[in-house]
Amino acid sequence: MKSLRQRLYAGTVSTISRAISRYAIPAVVMLSAPLVFAQGAANMDAASMTMSEADFTACVGRLGERAREEGVSAKTVEASLSGLTFNTRVIELDRAQPEFTASFAGYFNTRMSEQRIQRGREMLREHRPLLDRIAREYGVPAQYLVAFWGMETNYGSFFGRMSVIESLATLGCDGRRSAYFSTELINALRIIDEGAITPERMQGSWAGAMGHVQFMPSVFLQHAVDDDGDGRRDLWGSIPDAMASAANFLKAIGWETGSRWGREVHLPEGFDYSKAGLSERMTLSQWRALGVRMTDGSALPQVEDMHASLLLPSGHQGPAFLVYDNFRVIMRWNRSEFYALSVGHLADRIAGAGGLSRAPVDAPRLHRDQVKFVQTTLNDKGFEAGEVDGILGPGTRAALGRFQQEQGMIADGFPGKEVLARLGVVLE
Repeated sequence: MKSLRQRLYAGTVSTISRAISRYAIPAVVMLSAPLVFAQGAANMDAASMTMSEADFTACVGRLGERAREEGVSAKTVEASLSGLTFNTRVIELDRAQPEFTASFAGYFNTRMSEQRIQRGREMLREHRPLLDRIAREYGVPAQYLVAFWGMETNYGSFFGRMSVIESLATLGCDGRRSAYFSTELINALRIIDEGAITPERMQGSWAGAMGHVQFMPSVFLQHAVDDDGDGRRDLWGSIPDAMASAANFLKAIGWETGSRWGREVHLPEGFDYSKAGLSERMTLSQWRALGVRMTDGSALPQVEDMHASLLLPSGHQGPAFLVYDNFRVIMRWNRSEFYALSVGHLADRIAGAGGLSRAPVDAPRLHRDQVKFVQTTLNDKGFEAGEVDGILGPGTRAALGRFQQEQGMIADGFPGKEVLARLGVVLE
């Protein structure tokens, strides 16, 4: 039996080879939709994921010298960097390639569990006085702070168990993104130096994100605050510090007080789906003129100067969302439309709103090679999908919508079975 790769590329090898040579794949891709990570690193050359003890020790020594030159105390450098080992697991996770796309339905339904919603409501009630005070000070409503908290660490139940210093030192010495992670390591040492936490307690994700709201060290230094007044900015042990820091960060990146993130809406029959996408923006009055209404059938709010974009994360059969400027702020926290939609809806549910009027529609689970095949085919047909990177981002979805329109299909840019079949994708 032929392999999936063989079936996909039968008769198209030369076409794909031309496309790959034409479109360079970037070393770091900012995802517009989240992906599920598989064990891609397992197939890599082990030599590319390790470093000799002597080389790592020398690299850590250089980073320690840089830290001292940049003002970190010798005591902190010694206490934090002594005895570190090169963590190959961190490199494996950094190298891991996303092998399969995740549908909005899969992503959203996993994160919007009844347990997470109910726990969020409990946290809102338990910390209401604190959260209301922070909301008055920073302009970010309580339910949004709780939603970020729930999405990042499930309300503080899991911060990550890796040493932030060891992870950042490993990544800083690895070479692939050494400049970024070396700077984050110096920032982490500054956090220790100011007395916020000890090196042993500074635990987080493999990439160095920390605390209740998973700040990277640079974000911590710029935006973390000491809300409880104990003289330390403690994002691990202080809920007041964590919630105020999240609010301070959101305010700094543009949160608009008094405005919501967006809302689910109802679209009329015969709607022009080419107007969907984050790059398309119109006023609410313009959307009203196109027949877009609230899910209960009532008119959209009369806020004439408010602009919104329409998102259809699971196609025309799934929910439709008008998203406002605060949605874009959420995406500055995490550049994923799926994440931002989930944070916004979770905030609504925590505040007492009901579920979606239309359930997300699942999409075929596509391997990266299949997405590359789709991108290559769309490019060869003149629909300009952009880079052949294996990621179903906005550019690929827009090209898919143009192909659907040319085929006389509903042009929602959704990778359903019918349009994939017309592009020659063989599904399992």
